[in-house]
Amino acid sequence: MRHLPVRMARWSARHAGRAIAGWFAFVVLCLVAGIALGTNEATTKDFWVGEAGRAEATATEGGLERSPTERIMIRARSGELDMAAAGAAAQDVTERMRDLPEVESVAAPVRSKDGEVLLVSVVLNGPELKGKKNVVPLLEQTAAVGADHPHLVVEETGSPAISKGVNDQRDEDLALSERISLPVTVVTLLIVFGSVIMAGVPLLLALSSIAAAIGLSMVASHVMPDAGVGTNLILLIGLAVGVDYTLFYLKREREERARADGRLGPEALVELAAATAGRAIVISGLAVIVSTATLYLATDVIFSSLATGTILVVAVAVASSLTVLPALLVVIGRRADRLAPRRAARRARRGKPARGGKPETGRVFGALLRPARTRPALTLCLSVLVMLGLTVPALGLKLIDPGKDTFSRDIPAMRVYDRLTESFPELFVTHEVVTRSTPEQAAQVKRALEDLGRRAQADPLFARAPKEAESTKDAQDATSPENPTNPKGPQSPTNPRTPAISEPTVRTSADGRISVLELSVPHPAPSSEAIESLTRLRQDHIPATVGRLPGVETAVSGDVARGRDYVSHESDKLPLVLGFLLLMTFLMTVWAFRSVVLGAIGVVLNLLSAGASLGLLVLVFQGTWAEGLLAFDSLGAIASRVPLFLVVILFGLSMDYQVFVVSRIQEARQNGMSAREAVLEGINRSAKVVTSAAIVMVTVFGAFVALHLTEMKQMGFCLAVAVLLDAVVIRLMVLPSVLLLLGERAWWPARRPGRTVRAQEPAAAGSPAEVG
Repeated sequence: MRHLPVRMARWSARHAGRAIAGWFAFVVLCLVAGIALGTNEATTKDFWVGEAGRAEATATEGGLERSPTERIMIRARSGELDMAAAGAAAQDVTERMRDLPEVESVAAPVRSKDGEVLLVSVVLNGPELKGKKNVVPLLEQTAAVGADHPHLVVEETGSPAISKGVNDQRDEDLALSERISLPVTVVTLLIVFGSVIMAGVPLLLALSSIAAAIGLSMVASHVMPDAGVGTNLILLIGLAVGVDYTLFYLKREREERARADGRLGPEALVELAAATAGRAIVISGLAVIVSTATLYLATDVIFSSLATGTILVVAVAVASSLTVLPALLVVIGRRADRLAPRRAARRARRGKPARGGKPETGRVFGALLRPARTRPALTLCLSVLVMLGLTVPALGLKLIDPGKDTFSRDIPAMRVYDRLTESFPELFVTHEVVTRSTPEQAAQVKRALEDLGRRAQADPLFARAPKEAESTKDAQDATSPENPTNPKGPQSPTNPRTPAISEPTVRTSADGRISVLELSVPHPAPSSEAIESLTRLRQDHIPATVGRLPGVETAVSGDVARGRDYVSHESDKLPLVLGFLLLMTFLMTVWAFRSVVLGAIGVVLNLLSAGASLGLLVLVFQGTWAEGLLAFDSLGAIASRVPLFLVVILFGLSMDYQVFVVSRIQEARQNGMSAREAVLEGINRSAKVVTSAAIVMVTVFGAFVALHLTEMKQMGFCLAVAVLLDAVVIRLMVLPSVLLLLGERAWWPARRPGRTVRAQEPAAAGSPAEVG
């Protein structure tokens, strides 16, 4: 592996045209293959976990799975609701919906308790996750009914409409994040390189890497289903690491060019850069890939999609840095060599000195490094104390699986949902009790489930069915005596004579083996009341009723059960994922630098960085004080997927900086410097480029704080904070302090190397200096 980057750079430099054409052909091929195969999207069963997953699997086996349902609300634009007009609109809705191929059935209208809203429920065909694609014709028909009845407000909501709204908002948010991050990235690169062409190279390679990775992810989805989040992460990580890897390579090539002062050709300069920065990029990329791969241990379709997207885009970014980048640098270098005499003459006429010489760290970086250089012990103690102090809030971390109740109210369907649950609070949450028994026990199970339903209705935490059905009768009378609301197809369990939508219903499969009882809860899913109702159902009501029947399997699903079981599943997997993550980080560092001590230091520093960023995440998002500042509504907790994902990604990204900084120190040490000199030299030469790379990453991740989805805000904030802390506090204060205090002991058990040819000294063209 040591010589692979050099060999690849040598071939690419000598065949620049073919290398560039081959790279862009590869990108096009990836996209074409991905588009041709399409994306294999995850199905509902891919999301099943825990008891809720078992319940849904059992219900699906009996043909009683949850169907995507839309709710059309009809209310007065002002004043009291005219039931005759509302009934006519309900009939219009029913007839239009019944004619749609996407619709399975339409229920009878139900009037709210206050008489101000008439509700029509529409069940869509197909599985639950397909609802967001099939809902578009329904939304169009609802809008048409509203236009035909201008004195009424006709609006639609439901899980399919909300899911579509969330997807649309996410697409708009991603476009916004690109509009924010791309200009800042360009400006940062212009400041670093002072050249439009050189600034454009990292951006070009990052965007082409993203395009290739998106195509490859579509292909990979046929092996591992896509949960719909992989593309988002490819954009997020791809721009960050793609620019970073190219930036490190470019900066090293420019250093070698400055030292050579015209004595080496572009091909030799590229090989020198490949021998140092190229090797570091390979190690760094492998570290990110290995770290991210631990997410597969979570056995969760969302984490698997996140891992696949990250691994693909990092692998492609590394490949671009080793193949097409050397070719581009040779082309640009030849052009620069042709223009060099003319530029030198212009500078001479203006009285300016020739460029070149040893790169300077700069005043800012010099000031940041001064504490570690002069008082390493004190700097180490204070820095670690600060990081531990920032970690403290993480001890109060609370997790929540964000459901539709937590989505942004900028989504129209969410505003309608709020009005729906205000008029029909029983539609907040539904628990689904699923049983499996023998056909001979079917009648006994049904009676037990009905008893369970009565017990639940007597519980204040559950929705009670009204004693009278007058509101439903009024709604029926307002439509027509011929009952125009019959569902399309066979008569459904929810018929026009159903007393109320909150009344517990028992459905049984055709073979009598599987039954489902639906229980309504008039509280939003994240609320303590809804969670307590699930606990009481599982621990009290079921054991007292259907749980007493011998041989009957029982499980509970529904909105609350899904979320709670998902959080529990992640919590159970966390020790396994974290353990492997720590182990792989240690082993990768030991392999890269042949030092057990550096491996241990890397693990500790990554834990400090991750802990401090999670602490700040809890401090900002778990409370309410920053709501106005960052434009979010606090969930009182952190989205359950965020901590595990962030710890894994942060370990990978932290390894980026660890590898680049320590590689420069190792290089200086191999060139004969003392341990102290090597540390200061390596930090001096890497500080500016590491910080520039961090600015790019912070910008990309920080742009996600402007998004609507709280989960994405939390993710972007934590990543941005972690990268900033890692680049400034860890790499400029803690790491140099530790290495200065340890001296040669930091490299144990490796022995001090003999003096080698310095990387700074120009080698013969085509023979880059050996740097280890």
